[in-house]
Amino acid sequence: MPDDAPHTTGASSAAVAPAKPQTRRQPQTRHPPLWNVVLLDDDEHTYDYVIDLACKLFGHSEQKAFLIAKAVDKQGRAILLTTHREHAELKLEQVQGFGADPRMSACKGAMTCILEPAIGGGDDDGEPPAKR
Repeated sequence: MPDDAPHTTGASSAAVAPAKPQTRRQPQTRHPPLWNVVLLDDDEHTYDYVIDLACKLFGHSEQKAFLIAKAVDKQGRAILLTTHREHAELKLEQVQGFGADPRMSACKGAMTCILEPAIGGGDDDGEPPAKR
């Protein structure tokens, strides 16, 4: 052993437990309330119009868009999307700007679309809450 090494006796020194890392409480992230973008039924727009709208504005598949069109027709309304308010307002404006259905001569403009608070987180399956 080198002469400058610390000398120990045969007795063992007391073991020191490693200090537990201090845990910080993560701040709770508050999520903004969710809103449903809801399409309402009328007699001036075709299934094809609703399918085009749902595919082009919301990125839904044709199959999902057909289910939305069917829900609007049978139940009078369908949820197109559930999202935070700012995004929902943008989508509402896009629906309002989608224009008239060229397949229907009586059509005077876009379909009616509304926003409503999503209760329980919402869903965008095109079914109203009572039918889920």
